[in-house]
Amino acid sequence: MKKVFKYFKEMKKEISKIKWPTKKEMLKYSIATIFFIIFFAIMFAIIDLIMAALQTWVK
Repeated sequence: MKKVFKYFKEMKKEISKIKWPTKKEMLKYSIATIFFIIFFAIMFAIIDLIMAALQTWVK
């Protein structure tokens, strides 16, 4: 049982070392993530359209 208590005590110590992001940082990271998702969605859609056009052109 001592090992279990020691584990949770050490876990609590490690969690206290975490640097949590501020509200401003979270907003910045969220906007960047949404931008990249939209960018790659558009890029893959364009690639898909080009591949579909080439496939119909080759047939």
